[in-house]
Amino acid sequence: MRVLVIYRPNSEHSRVIDDFIADFKRRIHGASFEILDMDSREGISMLSLYDIAQAPAIIALREDGQMIESWAGKSMPLINDVAYYARA
Repeated sequence: MRVLVIYRPNSEHSRVIDDFIADFKRRIHGASFEILDMDSREGISMLSLYDIAQAPAIIALREDGQMIESWAGKSMPLINDVAYYARA
């Protein structure tokens, strides 16, 4: 599975995501995710492809690209919820 974290660095919500990423890396070993700038070509493409209108966004995808779960907006999911998808 693939987990994407899409946000805008140096914005009003970047601190929330930066803290989430730091906590995730500190607590969950052997799991990983990709970080995309929402203003990059790939970030814009992913937000559009999966019809995500709010940022920041965390998206869990199957290997074939099918979205399994997503979280968007200022409230972050539980680290264990994301870790489930990031480990698989």
